[in-house]
Amino acid sequence: MNLKEKAKQLKTDVPALYLCLKSTDTPVIAKIFACVTVAYALSPIDLVPDFIPVLGYLDDIIILPALIALTVRFIPQDIFEHYREEAKGLWASGKPKKWYYALPIVVIWLLVLWLIVRALL
Repeated sequence: MNLKEKAKQLKTDVPALYLCLKSTDTPVIAKIFACVTVAYALSPIDLVPDFIPVLGYLDDIIILPALIALTVRFIPQDIFEHYREEAKGLWASGKPKKWYYALPIVVIWLLVLWLIVRALL
């Protein structure tokens, strides 16, 4: 599978994880990872802002695919394949835009700022 196909597959994996999150067949640990992954993918705020050269795009290239791969490992293969097929075209009009998807990233940035201020004082 080449890079272009993997990128295309990521577009169906995030909605599939969202559907797995709602499923009663998905194990609890997988739901926790799916929640983190979906929230990070849908967040309008990146962990590392895109305007920072090189590092800004690392989250899109490394962090998100790594989170998806980790989450998929905890979901039974047959369940994930079922929801991957169901998720095709789910967000064809674009991913949902909700402000509360940014909350985990805002909390992380506030924690980092608090740690910096604490270290300086």
